[in-house]
Amino acid sequence: MQMRAWAGLMRSLAIYYNPLRRRQLRSFYADLLEPGDLCFDIGAHVGSRARAMRAAGARVVAFEPQEPFAGFLRRSLPRDIVLEEMAVGPAEAEARMAVSSLHPTVSSLSTSFAAEAADAPGFGHVRWDRSQQVRMTTMDAQIARHGLPDFVKIDVEGFELDVLSGLGQPVPMLSVEYLPAFRNRTIAVIDRLEDLGPYRFNPVTGEAGGFLWDDWRSADEARAWLSALPANGGSGDLYARLD
Repeated sequence: MQMRAWAGLMRSLAIYYNPLRRRQLRSFYADLLEPGDLCFDIGAHVGSRARAMRAAGARVVAFEPQEPFAGFLRRSLPRDIVLEEMAVGPAEAEARMAVSSLHPTVSSLSTSFAAEAADAPGFGHVRWDRSQQVRMTTMDAQIARHGLPDFVKIDVEGFELDVLSGLGQPVPMLSVEYLPAFRNRTIAVIDRLEDLGPYRFNPVTGEAGGFLWDDWRSADEARAWLSALPANGGSGDLYARLD
């Protein structure tokens, strides 16, 4: 099992440290962020986005509980990126993560995500073959510790709403991964953000280096766009910005 976990790490490094992808991320965050902005990278994985945020001049707190990724980040991240080796969710607690050793980007703390994914397009080859006990904190607790972030990236495979359940105030900007096969989860995130503040939305499809829309649109427009996506369509990130 240890060999499978290290194989998953090597696979992720090959994907996320692709030179073209790194250049796209750096350019995107350079346009999105201001020097000195505080960013939370929730679900940091191999740290590619945390590094791109840092390159834009941001102060970064990276959250990653999954091994061997947390150990890799501990050894490799620049010292000015703060690493919190814990998950973020609705409460301060211990939690169990379902882990896919060979496809670790889809490891999840959601108790239902793996079961639903078994029948979802694009997940037929994925197996969740082990679990890991992790510490869980909340956004509110980390805001009390580090300050209110200017931007929060959330990529936690079906656990996004749980992360936002631990947030009691709006943040200026955030992003969540969307998966068309699980669009109802992203729509529930939009509903939660509407409870927190007047957000407007803009997607980034796949690993595109820019926003899909020329303007930021309403929650209803974002819901309609998500609802129209084919279930077997590609994933991406939905950005939300306080109006």
